[in-house]
Formats: sequence, C-alpha cells, structure tokens
Amino acid sequence: FYNGWILFLAVLAIPVCAVRGRNVENMKILRLMLLHIKYLYGIRVEVRGAHHFPPSQPYVVVSNHQSSLDLLGMMEVLPGRCVPIAKRELLWAGSAGLACWLAGVIFIDRKRTGDAISVMSEVAQTLLTQDVRVWVFPEGTRNHNGSMLPFKRGAFHLAVQAQVPIVPIVMSSYQDFYCKKERRFTSGQCQVRVLPPVPTEGLTPDDVPALADRVRHSMLTVFREISTDGRGGGDYLKKPGGGG
Repeated sequence: FYNGWILFLAVLAIPVCAVRGRNVENMKILRLMLLHIKYLYGIRVEVRGAHHFPPSQPYVVVSNHQSSLDLLGMMEVLPGRCVPIAKRELLWAGSAGLACWLAGVIFIDRKRTGDAISVMSEVAQTLLTQDVRVWVFPEGTRNHNGSMLPFKRGAFHLAVQAQVPIVPIVMSSYQDFYCKKERRFTSGQCQVRVLPPVPTEGLTPDDVPALADRVRHSMLTVFREISTDGRGGGDYLKKPGGGG
C-alpha cells in the first residue's frame, strides 16, 4: 500500500508540476502531497536541530539510508530548493519517476563512473549559480543492519568542489515499527536530527577521505544515541543482532 499510494500521489502531482516544467520549486508540491503519509501509519516524526540549516546559501545534505521510509523523514525536514540525488533506475519507476524528474531530482548512473563524475561537476555549478541544495545518501544503498555502511565520497567531493557546507542529517532506527524480515509495519516513533553544518572552505580533494570519515563518525554516534533513547528506534541496538 505504501508504494502504491506514492505512485498514486505522483499521478496527481504530475499535471500540477508540469505547469512549471522541470523545476526544483516543484519539490514543494511533492512535499505537501507526501506529508500526510505518516498519519496513515501512526508514525510520529520528531525533528530536532532544524535551526542548523544555513539560512541563505547552497549546501550538501548527507543522510543515512535505511529504506524507502526515509521519504517520511526527508519530507518532514526538507529545506527549500533542495533536491535529492538518486540512482538513475528511479527515473523509470512509472509515475514516481516522472514526478521526481519534474521536481528537479538529479539522477546518476552509478554503474558508469565517468558519467557520475560529470554529473557531479555540473551539480557543483548548479549549487552556486542557481542557489540549490542537494540531498545525498552517501551509503549508496539501503541498510537495514542497525548501523551505517561505509560512505561513498561523491557527496564530499561535491561539497569540496563547490566549497559549500555539509549538513549531516540522521534518522533513528525504524526497528521500533518496521522490520522487513519480520514483515512488520506498525505505528511508532522516529527522530530526525539535523547536525551542525561542516564547513569545507579551503579543503581540497586530498582532504575528502578524512572529511567523509569524520562526518560518518559523528552521524553514527548520533544514530546510536537517538535509536536507544526511547524516542526513535526503541532499544533495537541493545538487542542481539543489533548494530555495532
């Protein structure tokens, strides 16, 4: 139902977004149409740290990636003129792919490294010339194991190339209300924590590996904290088999 409902909402959004054509401002329309989904499932999303978003400049958001439910947290906190960078396969996901394209979502073919690098270079210019923010999941794929996969470095190269801040966002574990293996999807709570921006001014490509590791470490620390404090993810990480 969750996936089908999103496809249905995309059908409704397409003609509205098509009036502008492909435009990042259409992301506001998608956000408004998706915000109610949490109520359908009784999921309470608590946002903390939203004041950390830089008020009037481009930046790169990096966030952990657990499942398609990330969409709920993303829409709750999505800043203005911010679009995700997504795998190219999403473009062919029926009505959802077309709606995303109209909203300015940036698609990357991860299997073709040369094309991905070229797109990132174009995105760096777009950030600066069109006052756009981008949202990246640096793990590169969904991760259900209660921790975080090693970060791919594309988002960090992008931020360094454009000399714009990185804003880390952490979503608590969904294990309190969702488990794909157990086929369980109930009501529950999720916390979304916006961390202070990490500046990149003066950094070079040589600094990217250390930058990515530092940001991942800070995000993983917060993920463990908010996934065990009873306000997002329950005590999943304390259970056998939880993340480490």
